Amino acid sequence: MSRYLAWSGVVVAALGTALGLPAPERQWLPGDSHIHSHWSAGADRRRIPPVPLKGQDALYSTPRNAVMARQFGLRWMVTTDHGGPDHAQLNFTQAHRELTLSRELVPDLLQFYGMELNMPGMDHHTLIIPNADDEATVLREFEREFDANQDWALPPDPRRRSEATRRRALEHLQRLDRLPLLFANHPSRSATAVGAYGLDEPWELRGNNDLAPDVYRGMEGAPGHQAATLAADGSPRPQVPGQPSSARGRYQNPDAPTMGGFDQMTAIVGGLWDSLLGEGRRFWIVASSDSHAHYADPARRGVDFWPGEFHKTYVRARPTYEDVLDGLRQGRVFAVAGDLVTTLDVTVTGGGREADIGGTLTVAASDPVEVTIRFRDPDVANGSGENPVVQRVDLIVGEVHGPASDPSLDRNPTTEVVARVGRADWARDGDLYTVSTTVPAAAGGRYLRVRGTATDLLEPRPDEPGENPWDDLWFYSNPIFIEVE
Repeated sequence: MSRYLAWSGVVVAALGTALGLPAPERQWLPGDSHIHSHWSAGADRRRIPPVPLKGQDALYSTPRNAVMARQFGLRWMVTTDHGGPDHAQLNFTQAHRELTLSRELVPDLLQFYGMELNMPGMDHHTLIIPNADDEATVLREFEREFDANQDWALPPDPRRRSEATRRRALEHLQRLDRLPLLFANHPSRSATAVGAYGLDEPWELRGNNDLAPDVYRGMEGAPGHQAATLAADGSPRPQVPGQPSSARGRYQNPDAPTMGGFDQMTAIVGGLWDSLLGEGRRFWIVASSDSHAHYADPARRGVDFWPGEFHKTYVRARPTYEDVLDGLRQGRVFAVAGDLVTTLDVTVTGGGREADIGGTLTVAASDPVEVTIRFRDPDVANGSGENPVVQRVDLIVGEVHGPASDPSLDRNPTTEVVARVGRADWARDGDLYTVSTTVPAAAGGRYLRVRGTATDLLEPRPDEPGENPWDDLWFYSNPIFIEVE
């Protein structure tokens, strides 16, 4: 009976539509957009074509990931196995079959089909395929044609890693009847310094968004591998010479670390994300686990948390595949670490109108804008057994000035923190808190976004190897745009 009731919770929106009943209200649904299973395979290259080796890159089955995701409160997840030599066929014949089984075993969890794409000429990207009967065929055809590592030729065919192939891939996705989604993963992991980007550069993010504006919608603001700092017993993991970095996110270069667990492109106020938003781009951030192997698993020294254990991406949506995907596409999203908050509602009003996260408010130049921030700081233990407390909420505002003249631009000097609000300045009702403020009228377009922290830091600091990620928790909303009529 409990399994039937759980399944009913997932399909109630679809049943209601079929019966002509009002659709359920949207709610904040936590999820994880970047999870690996044992179908992220290695390859035996002694044979032609190479033979996939299951469990070489990630350990767990899809049902195991799904069970752990539900244990940590998730309502949706995306299976994103790595591409590789002839991985498209492995994905089609075996990984998708296991995903189908997992959907039956854990029916109250929406389980999207996707992959971590080896993006031609760039770093990894999450590709989310719309849920439909042909989802396996759609992904197989795309992976065969465009994944940079699908070909087993040695030396590799340089055309599969070219900008021209990337452009064709994006144009292909934008033409599909059911539009998928693409998010750049760990976009600054290959950077060599702050502002010295690696495989993912500002001009590439802009170009991809221009080519496929309905598909290429954002990046991981908070990358996975956040448990790389922890030993198996949860103590700090020391940095060993010659071994991979024990830094959060496995951002190996000490001159280009994460900041408060977030990628530099997101964490720097007035940085690259704000530069993109300042052009009016609807370009969103998410958080993920990038789960391959748990840091405490005795089978292999992992660097990951379970899905939902540390990071969550909340989408305001009805519990259906279609509406969760729509929420991700439209930016009804906030990202949080350590269960610091479980709801975050930002509402702006002006000129008799209102808008929420991911939305757009149109006002007259003479209209001030009222901002109301409501968040739930749950009085419960998180995955570390602790109960963190929000210490401050920041309101960040920047100007929208139109397309950048330089596609490599990574700064928006108009963006600033206009309000820092501490615990003494907000209203409380149980575990629900409210902050209200006013943004003065302005002649031009703007956007605003919100972040908060459990620390007393004014800005997130560069993360150090071996630090405890549970002691440095932040959350970020996606923006609301304000246009002047």
